[in-house]
Amino acid sequence: MQLRVMTERDIAAGMRLKELAGWNQTEADWKRFLRAGRDGCFAAEEDGQVCGTAVTIDYGGRFAWVGMVLVDSDFRGRGIGTRLLERCIEYLDSIGVPCIKLDATPLGKPIYEKLGFVTEYKLERWILKRAPASLSRGADTAEPMPAPLLDFVMKADGEAFGADRSAILRSVNEDEPRFTDGLWNAGGMEGYAFGRHGSFADHLGPWIAKDASTGQRILEQFLAQSSRETVVTDCLQANLFAKTLLQARGFEYARPLTRMFRGRNDFPGCPELVCSILGPEFG
Repeated sequence: MQLRVMTERDIAAGMRLKELAGWNQTEADWKRFLRAGRDGCFAAEEDGQVCGTAVTIDYGGRFAWVGMVLVDSDFRGRGIGTRLLERCIEYLDSIGVPCIKLDATPLGKPIYEKLGFVTEYKLERWILKRAPASLSRGADTAEPMPAPLLDFVMKADGEAFGADRSAILRSVNEDEPRFTDGLWNAGGMEGYAFGRHGSFADHLGPWIAKDASTGQRILEQFLAQSSRETVVTDCLQANLFAKTLLQARGFEYARPLTRMFRGRNDFPGCPELVCSILGPEFG
């Protein structure tokens, strides 16, 4: 088994692994990883077959992200996931990133703790299942956000997230501009959201709001624009009004996640504004 840098030729193999895991990512997401951090994306290969992946994204030198840690079920129990993680850490340490972050499942959390990661806060996956008859048919009426306003949102996101991830968010907006929404007043940004079409569900995130009324307005707009029967979002456990809004619209709790970090967490952003994250794979 060898570890090597992942390339676009490996996207089909990455899709196979994420399908085996039941994850929601698409080929477009894999391309985002490779564009954002090609030298820090790795594949484990044995006898010409990709049996594991892990990707990294450096967010402007403030902190980096590790995601898409996947191992073929036929190859588990051999330490491949740990070796991929160690390779990611080795790479990020080599380029001087002071902090590494990730979102851990309960199964992965003990492994990350052994590698020096500690808990930052808790997350929860929420899922909405809708009947076809209840879906909006006027979703194509929304106007794309004008460029100056999108720039305003990007600046606000840098403050909320703790680092500039505008390249990824612009890519998400280009793929589905109807999901991009924002509310602001003379005092500044009140809230915003982006969304993606996943392989089996539409994904809401990031979803940022200063208060419940703003959060509700943004959530309702997203659900009106989504035409999929399944919607998923990853909510901060501590954000009580966001969870109340999700429950009121029929979302159900699915599973826990833990945001973890290794190193100096000097740029935590503003988690008190976060209803839902962009996604465990991106932060």
